[in-house]
Amino acid sequence: GIAMHKRIDKEAPASSPVPATPETLIAGAHIYHEQCAFCHGLKGQPKTAAGKGEFPQPPQLFEHIGVTDDPVGETYWKTANGIRLTGMPSYRSTLSEEQMWQVSQLLATTVDKLPAEAQRIVSTP
Repeated sequence: GIAMHKRIDKEAPASSPVPATPETLIAGAHIYHEQCAFCHGLKGQPKTAAGKGEFPQPPQLFEHIGVTDDPVGETYWKTANGIRLTGMPSYRSTLSEEQMWQVSQLLATTVDKLPAEAQRIVSTP
């Protein structure tokens, strides 16, 4: 992980060009539900079969502090580039730049501070 963190420190954007508005967070919640929840789970729901079966197991992003205390640029970098030797793929060819920033803003916000609609989306199977 040391090499990855050095690369993130060097390459991750310092700030987001997409502000953390309620609309952005709701859009990010939809993207998370469609693209990320399969492995990273939903708030208050049990781990998915994919989440249990991967090695290393992906973090359950709404269960503990972990990603929400990362700078938004670091989450964006991981979304855009993926993480080698894990099940985390790069989403560069799947999501637009704006979509990657929307989901990164969502994950940089503690769940209790999300708009009610975004909280509903990330909690509903």
